[in-house]
Amino acid sequence: MNPVRYDAGPYPRARIAFLCVANAGLTEGEMHAMAPEGVGLSFGRVPMATACTVQSLADMEGGLLQALDSLVPGRRDIDVVCYNCTAGSFVIGNDKVRALLALARPDSTAATLLDGVAAALAAVGARRLAIATAYDDAVNELERAYFESAGHEVVSLQGLALPDDETMNRVSPDYLYEFACAVDRPDADAVFISCGALRSTAVIQRLEETLGKPVIGSNQASMWHCLRLAGVNDRIDGHGRLFREH
Repeated sequence: MNPVRYDAGPYPRARIAFLCVANAGLTEGEMHAMAPEGVGLSFGRVPMATACTVQSLADMEGGLLQALDSLVPGRRDIDVVCYNCTAGSFVIGNDKVRALLALARPDSTAATLLDGVAAALAAVGARRLAIATAYDDAVNELERAYFESAGHEVVSLQGLALPDDETMNRVSPDYLYEFACAVDRPDADAVFISCGALRSTAVIQRLEETLGKPVIGSNQASMWHCLRLAGVNDRIDGHGRLFREH
């Protein structure tokens, strides 16, 4: 019998790990649907109380290391580790989250979902934003403050005030399409659908065709950004201008 032979494994191009909210069940499916062939994905779960509030989002900070530990222990070939929660990033503090990930996984590039959104908005040249969210007013005001502090003008911001991630997961893509159209304003450079628990990926291309401007969704921006950080520059149709042109 010949000795066992080994090669680079089934995912030679890149490996990306997402730390997702434990209650948001659709993230894995959305990310796998957008991933090009040959890109390996891993997922860790960050515990969060059922209700989506400023406090429950802030409390996720304590679960980040636990979620990191749930990834393959000691694995050093993960190219990018990303905390995949929009609101959690700006509530906890985007720089704080990224620094924690970088310290815990020094061999990987650390990122947050908000980093992806910022990179996506820069790529499409958007400064004036219409933002459609899943959140209540308290969380929305923190989001407005974050984007304004980053140099954006928020021309419109409306939230659905949904109570928890399970409810957010159940919002139909057709309703999200109607909601984003209602939130858009003629002077907005782009529409951002904010929340990784919403099924926005399914309607981005349709919205862009209707509105005639870029539409960015949380999971779309996060996946695109992580791919680019990992050196995967495929142009992919079906997920909006961001994937197709940048």
